[in-house]
Amino acid sequence: MKMKRHLLRLLCCASLFVGVLRPAMQAAEDPAHNELRTLRTQVIEAITKGDFEAVVKHVHPSVVVTWQNAEVCRGPQGLREFMTKMGTDSFKGYKVPPTPDDLTILYGGDTGVSFGKVVANYKLLGKDYEFTSRWTATLVKENGKWLLASYHVSLNALDNPMLNAAKSSLLWIGVGGAVLGLIVGRILSRRKAA
Repeated sequence: MKMKRHLLRLLCCASLFVGVLRPAMQAAEDPAHNELRTLRTQVIEAITKGDFEAVVKHVHPSVVVTWQNAEVCRGPQGLREFMTKMGTDSFKGYKVPPTPDDLTILYGGDTGVSFGKVVANYKLLGKDYEFTSRWTATLVKENGKWLLASYHVSLNALDNPMLNAAKSSLLWIGVGGAVLGLIVGRILSRRKAA
């Protein structure tokens, strides 16, 4: 009984000791992460509103963006042109906005790499599609302000809604062709028999 009490006291002391040390052992988060969260929020809000000029305010003058369709934009003007061409007609909003998998990897206090997932809705070729994509962003801090220096977003080339729709269409075309072939074959065989 005495041994149990002694063990219980020892466990209580150990848990208090660990509870006091745990906050001290955890490293303080770099303040850059809050600045980057603010940038992310501002860019997503601007994109959602269709305010392309507000988006452009957050990009580096040499920004490079590669989209799911393999189109590449360079600089604010290239981004404006792409967003004007594609943004208002095809992009219909986020189901899940660009969400990082982890904190931005910081290099030297003025460069960071972030990556994650996005789920966006598009209207393409008259149909609605939901694309789940992966993205990577490079961010740089210039004159005290974080800017998007590059952004690459891609979808799974082997499993995506457009590919699945194309496969389904090919299946129906194949079935339709086979049925049509049988009908024409039957008609031709009847004519030969007659």
